[in-house]
Amino acid sequence: MKASPPNTHLSCRGLAVRVPGRLLVKDLELVFEAGSITALLGQNGAGKTTLLHTLAGLRPPAGGSISLCDRGLSDWPRRPLARTLGLLMQSHEYPFPATALDTVLTGRHPHIGLLGWVGDADLNAARSALAAVELEDFAARDVMTMSGGERRRLAIATLFAQDPDVLLLDEPINNLDPRHQVTIMRLLRKYAAAGRTVILSLHDVNLAYSFCDQALLLFGDGRWQAGEAGEVINDTTLAELYATRFVAAGAAAQQFFFAA
Repeated sequence: MKASPPNTHLSCRGLAVRVPGRLLVKDLELVFEAGSITALLGQNGAGKTTLLHTLAGLRPPAGGSISLCDRGLSDWPRRPLARTLGLLMQSHEYPFPATALDTVLTGRHPHIGLLGWVGDADLNAARSALAAVELEDFAARDVMTMSGGERRRLAIATLFAQDPDVLLLDEPINNLDPRHQVTIMRLLRKYAAAGRTVILSLHDVNLAYSFCDQALLLFGDGRWQAGEAGEVINDTTLAELYATRFVAAGAAAQQFFFAA
């Protein structure tokens, strides 16, 4: 895993995110620093996926601006942008038979030359990504025969093979068992330690509290709250965020939160 330059951060200035009939995020002012993991938390429909797609440049903001490495996101050419920023979608369909290795190699497209030849570096990156998510023995396996959790890890491996400096992940641990949830969160922690910027949406507030540096709470009506994860994730803010009571348990250094 390469170390990323120290200025590979993503920043928002007065960002507004809107869908028909609703303002989801209003005047977001936030810097997603290199070397950090930010959790996006909120109810279903609060705007987590829409915000991630906006940060990835897949949809225009309703207002404000987004900068990547101090350069406007819309000013980036597509290929350099794909080498710098990668997005894991909430779900991914595999409509055609393909091996796991060939699937992960699609993440190398931004790095492959115009002739489209896959080199040793690409194969090594793909195999390394498969090994990271514990799918090294699945290289020749047809994706159509893999379980939902295995396909989710395959999608994450494809993002790792892309090797971006900024990783946007929409519910990366969806469909994963507890062991693999922790495995993926630890891998993302390593990516952040190498200087990457990691932004991910989660439904598990305890994993967000344990593994993330900061949290961005989306209330679904334009309001948001951001800060250090250990400060903004508490029973009071969670109760307002999810409109249900939460109970905190454990010591201050390692708390757990339960909906009650």
